[in-house]
Amino acid sequence: MFRINVLLFFIVLFAYPNFYEVYAQGGSEDDKATAASYLEQAELIMESTQALDDARDIYALAAELDPENVVANYKAGDAFLQTINKDRAAQYFEKVLEKDPDYRFNIMYLIGRSYHYGMEFEKALDYYLRYRKKLLDQDGYRGRDKTQLVEVNRRIYECENAREFIANPAHYSIVNIGSEINSPWEDYAPVLNEDETQIVFTTRRQDKNLNENVAIDNKPYEDIFIATKNGDRWSYADNIGEVINTEFHDSNLALSADGKQLFIYKDDENGNIYTSEKNEDGTWTYPESLGESINSTYSENSVALSPNGKLLFFSSDRPGGMGEEGTLDLYVSEKDATGDWGRAKNLGPVINTEYDDDSPFLDYDGMTLYFSSKGRKGMGGYDIFKSTYDSANQEWTDPINMGYPINTPDNDIYFVSTKDGKRGYYSSVREDGEGYTDIYMVTIPDLGNGPDQLRTAGVDPLGAQPQEGALIDRIDSAAENTGQPSTTVAENTSNTSDESPDGETVATEDNISQARTPESDGETTTSPLIPVKLKVVVNAGDTGDRMEAKVGVRSKGDNIIAPMKRISSGIYEFTLRSNVAKQYQLSVEKSGYIFSNTILDIPAPTTSAQTIKRDITLRKFVVASKGTLRNIYFEFDKAVFTTESYNELNKLEKMLSENKSFFVEIGGHTDKIGATDYNKALSQRRANAVVDYLINKGIDSRRLSAVGYGAERPLVSNDDELEGREFNRRVEFTILKGK
Repeated sequence: MFRINVLLFFIVLFAYPNFYEVYAQGGSEDDKATAASYLEQAELIMESTQALDDARDIYALAAELDPENVVANYKAGDAFLQTINKDRAAQYFEKVLEKDPDYRFNIMYLIGRSYHYGMEFEKALDYYLRYRKKLLDQDGYRGRDKTQLVEVNRRIYECENAREFIANPAHYSIVNIGSEINSPWEDYAPVLNEDETQIVFTTRRQDKNLNENVAIDNKPYEDIFIATKNGDRWSYADNIGEVINTEFHDSNLALSADGKQLFIYKDDENGNIYTSEKNEDGTWTYPESLGESINSTYSENSVALSPNGKLLFFSSDRPGGMGEEGTLDLYVSEKDATGDWGRAKNLGPVINTEYDDDSPFLDYDGMTLYFSSKGRKGMGGYDIFKSTYDSANQEWTDPINMGYPINTPDNDIYFVSTKDGKRGYYSSVREDGEGYTDIYMVTIPDLGNGPDQLRTAGVDPLGAQPQEGALIDRIDSAAENTGQPSTTVAENTSNTSDESPDGETVATEDNISQARTPESDGETTTSPLIPVKLKVVVNAGDTGDRMEAKVGVRSKGDNIIAPMKRISSGIYEFTLRSNVAKQYQLSVEKSGYIFSNTILDIPAPTTSAQTIKRDITLRKFVVASKGTLRNIYFEFDKAVFTTESYNELNKLEKMLSENKSFFVEIGGHTDKIGATDYNKALSQRRANAVVDYLINKGIDSRRLSAVGYGAERPLVSNDDELEGREFNRRVEFTILKGK
C-alpha cells in the first residue's frame, strides 16, 4: 500500500512539471485539463486507500489550477476540514458557494466550521446564522448533506462561549515541550510518574516505529514511546519495546504514580484495556487484560488510576450512558479486597453529558477530576474540564471549563497534572506545533497575588480532603437531569471584562498587584499597580488605510496571552498583566500580506496608567518584497531549530500556502564573527533547514531556493552585539516571481 501511494504521488508531482509557470499565466484550457487530471489522481488515491492527507494536497493543487472547478474546491475544503489546518477550508468552500450555491445544502455551515476552527468567530457566526435561517426556511429538506438544527445551535453556542473565553484568557503559560518528545507526526496522550522524571506517550512517527509499513491512511502505526528527564531536559524519546508495542496500533492510557504499572489500549473487541508491570531490569511484562468487570464488547479507553491505586476511571461507549449509542461516558471501578476490579459504575449526569466525555485523570489530591468533553460550555471539539469531589455532600461539583488558551475550538485532550499541582501536560494542535498534535506543558506563573496551582486555579477550596472510598457511594445516585446547555441560540456574552461607563477596561483584583507606599506617619497604604496597556494600529502598506487583521500578543518565553479588546476597525488594545518588565511578541497577520512578528520591551507596571502605542504597516505579498524572520532560533553553531522557532516557521508556511503561485528565496545571514567561509557554510545550512521544513509541510520544492550569504549583507554595524551582530544574524525571504 505504501508503494502504491508513493507511486501515485510521484505521478501527480511530475506529470505536470511546469504547473506553477502555467498557473501564473492564468487559467487556460490546458490549466483546466491539468486540474481534471489532478482530481482523477486524488480520487484514485481515495478509492484505493484512506490517505486523505495525500489526497488533500492534490485536491488543493487542482483547485488552485482551476479556481472555477467546483468539485476540486469542495474536495479540497472537505479534506482540510477533516485533517489539519482546518481554517484553510473556508477559501475553497467560499469558492463553491460563489460558483454553485446549491452544490451542497450545508455549504454555509461548512464555511462556518472552518472559520470556527480558525478562531474567526464573527465570520463563523455569520455563516452559521445564515445556514440556520436556510434550515428554518426549508425545513422539509431531507438530503444527506443537511446538518441538523441541533448541531448548528450547538456550534453557535460554542462560538459565543469562545468569544467570552478569549476576551478573558486565563493566566496560563503553555509551552511546547520540545523536539526531544514531539515530532512532525501525531504525538499525544502523555502520562508521567509522580516525580516527573519519566514520560510515556503515543506517537505515529516513522522513526523507530516497529512497523516499517504504514496503516490504511498512509501514516505509520501508533507506537508507545518513553523518555526520561535529566535536570530540566528530556532525553530523546525512544520506542518502549516490542513486548508492549506490536506491528499494529498500540497506545498508552495511564501510568501509576511510581511508574511501574502501565495501562495500554488494544484494538481487540472494539477496544480493550490492558496492563503491564515494569521489571527490575527496566523491561515490561506481557500485557494482560483488566478483565470483564472493565472490558466489554464495546470500546473502553482513556484510563486514570487514583493515587492509592484503588479506583480506576475509564471511558466507554457501552449501553446505558447519557448520550446516544456510541457516545463515550466516564465510569469508575473500585478494587476489592482480593485485588480484582469491581463492577463499573457510570459517574452520572453531573460529569457525563449527551456528548462524548473522555480522557479522565484523578489528581494527586484524590479529589480533583480532569477530563475532556465535547459537551457543556465548550469552545468546540474536546475541551478540558475539571470537577472536585465534595466529600461532605458526596457529590461532584459542576465541571468548570479550564478556559482559553488551554482550550481551543479543536480537540484539547489527555490532560494530566503533576504531584505538586504546579504543572500539567496535555495534547493540542497549536500554532507553535511541529506538525499534527503535539504535547504541551501548562503552568500558572506565580504573580504573588493568587494561587499558583492548577488544582485550585479558578475553584474555591472545598474544605476537608475527601476519602476516595466515599466516591463510590455517589455513583449509584445519578440524577436524570443531564445538566446540558440549551441548544437555542445563546445571548451575546462576548464582552465580560470589567469596564467603566466609557468603555475603558479598569483594573480589578484579578489583574493587579498591590504596592506599599510609605506615608508620613510611618504607616503604609495600598495602591494598585495598573497594568500596562498596548494599543496596536494596523495599516495597509499599499493604501495607508487602517484594516482589520488577526492580532495577538503573548509574553516571550512562557507564551502567556494578553487579553485583547477591539477598539475600532484596525485598532486593538491589550492589557499586559506582568508585574515586572517583560518582552512580548506582537503578531499581526492578514491574508495577501506579509505577516509581522515584533518583539516589544514592555516596562513594569506602576501606580500610574501607561499606554504604549505601536503602528504596524503590513506590506502586500508581491514580487520583490522581502521579509525578515526575526524569531527563528538555532541551536548554537548548528542548523537545528529550537522549539521557539516553530511559531514563525508555521506562519511562513501558511503565507506561502495562501500564495501558491509565488517563488521565494530563503536567505541565511550571519554576523562577521568567525571565518568567512565557515559563516557562509553555516548560513547556507540554516537556509536549507528552513527550506526543508517548508517542503516537509507540503510547500512545493520547485517554489523554493536557499542561499547562504554569511556576513556579506549586514543590516547594521557588526561592532555592537546588542544593536549590531544580533540584528544581523537572521533569515530572510525574498519573493522572486509569481502571479
